[in-house]
Amino acid sequence: MPRTCSICSHEDRAGIDSALLTKNPLRGIARRFAVSEDALFRHKKDHISTLLLKAQEVEEIAQADTLLDQVKAIQTRTLSILDRADGAGDLKTALSAIRETRANLELLAKLTGDLDERTQINIMQNPQVVQLQSVIVEALAPYPEAEEAVLAALEAVPDDG
Repeated sequence: MPRTCSICSHEDRAGIDSALLTKNPLRGIARRFAVSEDALFRHKKDHISTLLLKAQEVEEIAQADTLLDQVKAIQTRTLSILDRADGAGDLKTALSAIRETRANLELLAKLTGDLDERTQINIMQNPQVVQLQSVIVEALAPYPEAEEAVLAALEAVPDDG
């Protein structure tokens, strides 16, 4: 059974982790926190990298939330400008605000994952696939039960195109 990391269970783990992240010499950190250099080395090698990855993920999520909030704030301002321009009869500014609103909506959809721009191909409409289906069905003609099963399976394929 693996041993419990003495640094992870240390009462001042946060201080030790901070010291390890500042690249201070292990000898000085060991003396300061009354732990062994070997324990610090193992903790840094086995646990600090995991901690840093988690911290990086949290930071990325926080930045994404901030970016999303900023785009939402811009969208709110753009809509306000659109309302004012429309109310003032300023069609040129209103049309510009509409363009900006559309661009903001597109960006928001991308950021939230609501807009999927990946290429989609419906192979069921490909002439070669249609020909292959015909060949398979013809080859199964001497076997009515198999032919029926294959036809039913082909008809059950959703046509998303």
